[in-house]
Amino acid sequence: MYRVAVCDDNDADAGYTAKRIEIWAASHDAAVEIELFPSAEAFLFRYAEERAFDMLFLDIEMQAMSGMELAAKIRESNHYVQIVFITGYMEYIAEGYDVEALHYLLKPVTDDKLGAVLDRAAQRIGDRDSALYLQTTDGSVRIQVGEIRYFEVRRNYVTIYGAEVYTAKMTLAALEKSLDRRFFRTGRSFIVNLTFVRKITRTQVTLKDGTQVPLSRGLYDDMNRAMIRYF
Repeated sequence: MYRVAVCDDNDADAGYTAKRIEIWAASHDAAVEIELFPSAEAFLFRYAEERAFDMLFLDIEMQAMSGMELAAKIRESNHYVQIVFITGYMEYIAEGYDVEALHYLLKPVTDDKLGAVLDRAAQRIGDRDSALYLQTTDGSVRIQVGEIRYFEVRRNYVTIYGAEVYTAKMTLAALEKSLDRRFFRTGRSFIVNLTFVRKITRTQVTLKDGTQVPLSRGLYDDMNRAMIRYF
């Protein structure tokens, strides 16, 4: 079951998007629950009661609060919901990087383009729900993979930096085998989660929380390609 919100102050456009989502769900044998909101404020009122939305389709230009402003507010506490902007204007695309938007769709939306975006969103949601079960120095723990910002290895111990910090006795090579395409090994001692990357230079990777991780010489192009493939 995917919980989907469509926020658009044009009723016809909102209904059209919802119908396209239902068509995609039927073709993928997936269940969707879609709620329509005529404004950013209406969505926030509902969101205060129930935050379990998987996907959020936002018009950008709305009356009081814009879709971009709404996305920024949501991202203050939620980095998991997949945000897709539906707009008639190209000039907003660069701003979407700041709110980790999955994609931009230009109106009128076609089934093919919306379907491709929904496929990506479903893949991200599947990635989000995956977990690692590790024997750490604090005992056996289950760690949500999507919360992990990076790993660091020292000898035969790996430190996992996520919502909390854990240390497990294992090699980085063994850990790599259990990770998905979100993760990139930046050198001998580090693996980073691409969803938390803010900036890449030829010598280091800066994460969104300001953490700086060294990037080995020769991996700059490979990491940029990994970012492009994932996003």
